[in-house]
Amino acid sequence: MPPFVEAFAAEGVPMVEHVLTGGELDLAAEPAPGVWWSRMSASAHTRGHDASPAHARAVLSWLEAAGARTVNGRPVLELELSKVAQLTALAAAGVDVPRTVAVVGPGLDAAARRFAERVGGPFVTKHSQGGKGLGVARFSGYEEFADARSSGELEEPFDGVWLLQEFVASADDSVTRAEFVGGEFLYALRADTARGGFQLCPADACAIDPVTGRPVLPPGATVAQEPGETIFSLREGFDHPVLERYAQFLRRNGIEVAGVEFITTAEGRVVTYDVNTNTNYNAAVDAAAPRSGPREIARYTGRLLRGQRRGAA
Repeated sequence: MPPFVEAFAAEGVPMVEHVLTGGELDLAAEPAPGVWWSRMSASAHTRGHDASPAHARAVLSWLEAAGARTVNGRPVLELELSKVAQLTALAAAGVDVPRTVAVVGPGLDAAARRFAERVGGPFVTKHSQGGKGLGVARFSGYEEFADARSSGELEEPFDGVWLLQEFVASADDSVTRAEFVGGEFLYALRADTARGGFQLCPADACAIDPVTGRPVLPPGATVAQEPGETIFSLREGFDHPVLERYAQFLRRNGIEVAGVEFITTAEGRVVTYDVNTNTNYNAAVDAAAPRSGPREIARYTGRLLRGQRRGAA
């Protein structure tokens, strides 16, 4: 939150943080006036906040029923908490996504065997409620998966939903993340997957192990990151037809703030695999970008807030 606190202060937009980790909610009470921006994270349970998704659902339902203005409101929260919801919504908008099978409850082993035969190559497992690379592992085929499964290497998903997904190889060991605020494209950054693996959170706090103080070696990484190195860089002047399709997808689903991640293959296929509706920003990239993500969010919510005040006058 510190980059957002600083940005809102710099733009003169008042901000109050509400931490949703459980507690009481009087459904008959009137929400305080203002604009309510949801920063709910799909990986909250990894930080001991198991009740946060339910709390956020309750608060957003209460706010929207009372007519309060939310940014990334209740329907967007469901996209944040479910990669199944993300992938189906992206596909419905005509966006190319990885071939994926969702497995709910028992039956993962049999489903993985069928999926491996179907794709005829490497595949990955994921958690539908994910973030920070949760549950992501790459397997060359079913036998390797079965060995990992029998040895207990795979952590069970929080919501009980597994994803089996084709492995999409990048042309240059990178993925691209396109940042949007208010439905408008800001900039794109490149993430080095050789060093970042499957954990590509751009926030500085994600890069350092709090115990050792060393850079994290995420699952899937093939090169160790050295202190002072960064896996993120600005893609200056990035322009691609997929950006307009993303803008349409975001409008269609009421998503006002997001980072959309995709892979470009050697064959030129652009495959979109993740939508981050609680997007974080890399400080160095954001400073070099033509427009700052946190500052644009502060300006955007500030405009909404001023519009409310004019309407109430």
